[in-house]
Amino acid sequence: MLRIAKLTDYAISLMAHMARSPGRQVSAQQFSLETELPVPTVANLLKRLSRAGLVYSTRGVAGGYGLAKHPKDITMVDVITAIEGPVALTECALGAGNCSLEATCTTRAHWRLINQAVRVALESVSLAVLASPSARTRETGIRMPNKQA
Repeated sequence: MLRIAKLTDYAISLMAHMARSPGRQVSAQQFSLETELPVPTVANLLKRLSRAGLVYSTRGVAGGYGLAKHPKDITMVDVITAIEGPVALTECALGAGNCSLEATCTTRAHWRLINQAVRVALESVSLAVLASPSARTRETGIRMPNKQA
């Protein structure tokens, strides 16, 4: 089964939450309360996402974390790569020299093609799309009211 790690799933949920208020800067503790994820997990994720340039942090009393880019400029590949490393379904998708069978493997080229297709699909989904009310409605089948500010 192909599956992203639980921590990556949490990171995507956290980033989608942040994308719903892109100009907002909040502490890790506040994000923990809002997302119902444990504070240590949120802090760990925010540090990793910050190192990847997806979120920024500001110190001090009015400090916190916010999105470093517009949600439409952050893709699922960006978030997955920040937490798990490069998207690669097989070892050979990472490049030459990663598999002892690569010299005789008859499926290597096909796996590269499959890996590229998955990557393109993940690149086509931005954080803005993932955070939109219509995406949540399609998934659940429940109509969600648009909140007006």
